Amino acid sequence: MEGSVFWITAVLAAIFVGLGKGGVPVITAMAVPVLSLVISPVVAAGLLLPVFIASDVFGVYLYRKHFDRRVLTIMCAVMPIGVFIGWATVDLISEAMVTILLGLIGTVFALAMLLERQEERPRREAKIGPGIFWGTITGFTSFVSHSGATPYQVYTLPLRMPKLVFAGTVTIAFAYINLVKLIPYWALGQLNVENLQIALILMVPAILAVFAGVALVRWIPTKLFFRIVVWALLLISLKLIWDGVGRL
Repeated sequence: MEGSVFWITAVLAAIFVGLGKGGVPVITAMAVPVLSLVISPVVAAGLLLPVFIASDVFGVYLYRKHFDRRVLTIMCAVMPIGVFIGWATVDLISEAMVTILLGLIGTVFALAMLLERQEERPRREAKIGPGIFWGTITGFTSFVSHSGATPYQVYTLPLRMPKLVFAGTVTIAFAYINLVKLIPYWALGQLNVENLQIALILMVPAILAVFAGVALVRWIPTKLFFRIVVWALLLISLKLIWDGVGRL
């Protein structure tokens, strides 16, 4: 893990992490794939986890007044179950099949959102049953491939939260799950001293990008923000299908 190409790619990935923690839609999902261009995806996931957590601290602080308490309560209660399932089945599951399934779910959902009539609709209350299902899937896929954003958004986008509440809730929820993932990642050897030394350097551009992300979210009009969320979800989902098929 050295050379100018690695560091340019790593800094770009760190910026994606920070922008995402600042609330910019789905861009965090690009971080691991981008870094995987120069190192193993498994190593990339472990290397970036401390960067995620450092960025989380600032994202949580900046969005501390903007979140949906009910959504957070439901998701934080069940996401660790998904992480545990991912850890317990790490040698049994096919990451390729999980990636393809995530891509298909996200694609169908995003297309449905794009095709529905765009009139104003009232907010919906988060339901516990769907929250248990999608929260568990979120924890599982976040552990397996850092792709928890897809099932999370399938659950939360129809709730029609205000823009800042949506951004704050996702930031806080994934800050929590990233902390939960620390122990199993360490146990599996995906965190080590060399990774942590590089991660410390990458935290600087990531943290700066958090502040840039919050400013960008506040500036983007609400309707445009959610259109970007849905289109980004569609593009990321199609990429997940492509990546999954390539790993079969």
